[in-house]
Amino acid sequence: MQADTHQGEAVLAQAVSAYQTALGSRLIAGYALGSLAHGGFSPLVSDVDLGLILEDPVRAKDRLTIRTVARSVRAGGPGLHQRLSVFWGTPSTLRGQVRGGRFPALDRLDLLDYGRLLTGRDARSGVARPERAELLVAGAEFALGYLGGARKLPDRLRDWARLRPRGDNALNEIRAPARLVSRGPGRLTKIVLFPVRFLFTAETGQAGASSLAAGHYLASADAPASALVSAALAWRLEPPANEEATALLGRELIPLYVHYLDDHITRLDAVDCPRLADSFRRWRARLLA
Repeated sequence: MQADTHQGEAVLAQAVSAYQTALGSRLIAGYALGSLAHGGFSPLVSDVDLGLILEDPVRAKDRLTIRTVARSVRAGGPGLHQRLSVFWGTPSTLRGQVRGGRFPALDRLDLLDYGRLLTGRDARSGVARPERAELLVAGAEFALGYLGGARKLPDRLRDWARLRPRGDNALNEIRAPARLVSRGPGRLTKIVLFPVRFLFTAETGQAGASSLAAGHYLASADAPASALVSAALAWRLEPPANEEATALLGRELIPLYVHYLDDHITRLDAVDCPRLADSFRRWRARLLA
């Protein structure tokens, strides 16, 4: 284990212990997800992602239990404790047989391909692998809520909305790079690299780890904002010099987003999602207004 993962692993261990106490025998398995599972973890910017599989059936109080324990762990300290994100479901919800839980398509793919068992027995057999169109739509909905300033989100996206700082407006940050830089490297690198990750997943059907997605993006000779994408990878490890970062964002961030939005408008039209495609068109228009 690399030294820079120790802090994240400690938060995971604390969370797993708390959920074992709260859920008892109903907890079938717990998994490390995200960069603590597939690599590339950075204490400076990374989230601490935990996946839980509970015994069927889903109970009315499960969601409250999951949220209450997560809040307790987040209250345990600044930094990485605050970045704990918990995904959960039961075998039936993960097979798509019943509704419930919180395991969106992108995170379900991460569970299947990279999930690292922390406790219990491996229970991934039968988990429904998301199809390419489902991944596209899930990524687009997330982007619209986190990056596009959507005010009304479906119930399944409301937990993601807590990731947005209060009063945040990503469109204003993109237009005002100095403001974005002032938000810190975590927010900054997400704003730059999320579109790159969504492009990667839409094209390949794979989970979009930042380094893998950026490498794929930079391999394209005609991709805009290559200098910015390369810089954002470095900013995950060391905060940028403010003036240099502000200048680079001013030159390349809007072209990166226009490229992403144009790509996804075409893809969403192709899978017959006209309302979502129109939301992306309006997002594009607001960005360039």
